[in-house]
Amino acid sequence: MIDNRRGILAMSASVVVFIFNDALIKLAAETMPPLQAIGLRGVFATLWCVLALLVRDELRHVHHLAHRSVVLRGGLEALAAITYLVALAYIPFAIATAINMSTPLFLAVLAVLLLGEKVGWRRWSAIAVGFAGVLMVIQPRPGDVNIWTWMVVFSSLAGALRDVVARWVPPVVPTLVVSLSSAITLAVVGCAWAALDGWQPMSLRGVALVLGSSLLLAAGYQLLMIALRSGAEFSVIGSFRYASVLWALAIGYVLWGDVPNLPAVAGIVVVVGAGLYILHRERKLRRASNA
Repeated sequence: MIDNRRGILAMSASVVVFIFNDALIKLAAETMPPLQAIGLRGVFATLWCVLALLVRDELRHVHHLAHRSVVLRGGLEALAAITYLVALAYIPFAIATAINMSTPLFLAVLAVLLLGEKVGWRRWSAIAVGFAGVLMVIQPRPGDVNIWTWMVVFSSLAGALRDVVARWVPPVVPTLVVSLSSAITLAVVGCAWAALDGWQPMSLRGVALVLGSSLLLAAGYQLLMIALRSGAEFSVIGSFRYASVLWALAIGYVLWGDVPNLPAVAGIVVVVGAGLYILHRERKLRRASNA
């Protein structure tokens, strides 16, 4: 009998850790340019990954950093993170989190286009409804293009591409090496871009916020891997990712006084509902195929 409890607990903890990580980096971006904060976090994350590899005696595997799929996944991870975190500095916290929940919708489409997976009319309908929910959150108006909200949409697409490429990473490559690839890319791109724009002086508070964010990020990745490797049903634990929207609403209100309008709240409900339905259908089809 499958016991989902360990996976649910680990996934729930990772959701909390990741959402507070995002909140800290958004606060840090108030004290320094967003790309500078992202680059600095990449430097700290690189150090944590190297330290973890040393502790686990897995530093000998760093040659896998040159593998094409690892390089591509690391690049897409960095692209998704940079575009999301830069946009996060300019739009409400809960709105950015809700739009980012469209990643599973993009993933379902890409799974058909790139992996040849079969998707029935029910899931196609849920995908269409989910994207309609994203538009309800963004609320585009003629002649008024909010580049930051659309940047989060692009980040979600890059994140879905990253998840597709992750399936091509050889099993012999340790997870920490993949994380190290992403951290190095973030550090190089973020710091180089910030240097070109002119490196700004940083307060002790800003550096502390970025350091705390990098620690939470490292902890979140480990909790996520515990959840994914717990043996629990992915469709069950995956649904707990959507709890991040509730945390984002609460944190956004407490820290920044953000209160989404009614259409945005309705859009958030639609996006979450569509994602949960897709997970439900995947679980049902998987059980039918294993019967």
